[in-house]
Amino acid sequence: MNKPTFSNRLGFVLSAAGSAVGLGNIWRFPYLAAEYGGGIFLLVYIIITLLFGFPIMSMEIAIGRKTASASVDAYKELNHRGGFIGWLTAGITLITLPYYCVIGGWVMKYALIYCTGNGNTAADTDFFTQYTSQAAQPVMFQILFLLMAGAILLCGVKNGIENANRFLMPALIALAVITAVYTLTLDGAWSGVAYYLTPDFSRFSFKTVLAATGQMFYSLSLSSGIMITFGAYLGKKDSIEHSVKQIELFDIGIAFLSGLIVLSAVFAVSGGEETALTAGTGLMFQTLPSVFSQMPYSDVIGALFFILVFFAALSSAISMMEVDIANLIQHLHLKRWQAVAVMTGVFFVLGLPSALGYSIWNDLRPFGMYILDFADFVGNSVITPILALISCLFVGWVVGPEVLSDEIASDGVFKRRRSFEFIIKWIAPLFITAVLIGSFLEI
Repeated sequence: MNKPTFSNRLGFVLSAAGSAVGLGNIWRFPYLAAEYGGGIFLLVYIIITLLFGFPIMSMEIAIGRKTASASVDAYKELNHRGGFIGWLTAGITLITLPYYCVIGGWVMKYALIYCTGNGNTAADTDFFTQYTSQAAQPVMFQILFLLMAGAILLCGVKNGIENANRFLMPALIALAVITAVYTLTLDGAWSGVAYYLTPDFSRFSFKTVLAATGQMFYSLSLSSGIMITFGAYLGKKDSIEHSVKQIELFDIGIAFLSGLIVLSAVFAVSGGEETALTAGTGLMFQTLPSVFSQMPYSDVIGALFFILVFFAALSSAISMMEVDIANLIQHLHLKRWQAVAVMTGVFFVLGLPSALGYSIWNDLRPFGMYILDFADFVGNSVITPILALISCLFVGWVVGPEVLSDEIASDGVFKRRRSFEFIIKWIAPLFITAVLIGSFLEI
């Protein structure tokens, strides 16, 4: 079997950035920034992403490129004692992608509403609850979202993933800039900008660090096998160090613009009311439609925003699906179309509890959470940090970080070699352990 590859480093960067820039940036980041003090959350997030995101992402891409293997085999290729880590990475997407596709379906529904000029319908205070409490429509849009992702993946790495992201990423950036510029012209918007850009250190707490760290893992697609899978498709002459810097720039840039759009819009309409800022996960689907309805050209701005979110969700979904598709192709020697068909079916079935968790399975609430919220908590707040900790300990103390430093340096000089090795071996494990302990104490 010929190993698939990206055309060049730009194709890799756009694809990896497409994975990183998803619902985590446009749905999750703004509501966390609103809830945790605006400017102080933004500052903490940028520091944590630059300090820990760079070495962990570099580590995962280097693992993929060095072993030229899908995520299940990659750790075993480094050292036979790491085989179980590969299986854990494959399991992450089986938890997170199913509910992600359900949310992607919600986004499609909202985009369709605004594109057909019916934005006032979405602005009704009960619309989101009424929509998610149905059984048929959420499942139908979940299927449509999955089929679109599957269709792109059928075309392969270059013609599918890479070409899709060559369109999606520039389009996403253009839509984000246009929407941000428009919201900044609204009366009162600059009060939101001040809240967003001015750190209020009195709002700083350990919860801020927990939220920013969880957001980093969620947003950068770390510890999910994605960067390992894409690393296996990266050419030996392409710089990992420069690529990671550019991916982080994409990630932070889109998160920044998303927060700017949401908070300036909320302040323009509500004046920064506490109820609007603490709307949490409902900020995008409940608070924002109400905000848009009070703005000039509400259907246009709503359509632009939800198309932007849809592009981000789709680019991430195809990356997550590729992890398990690559594993099936490598282990079971399936053809690509067979692997895509199998995983599309698997993700559909696994996503049904989340799609129906607000309707016919509404009474099934593990630990008092909706099924979707529980999957999000387990996948992103528990398993992902634990897997990151195990990976850092494995590379730092079993394999040796210098092995991956050599891989990163194989395309040129690795300027951050010393800090990379020190952080992976010492700082990252200690920091992630502290975050995990803190998150469990917060439960």
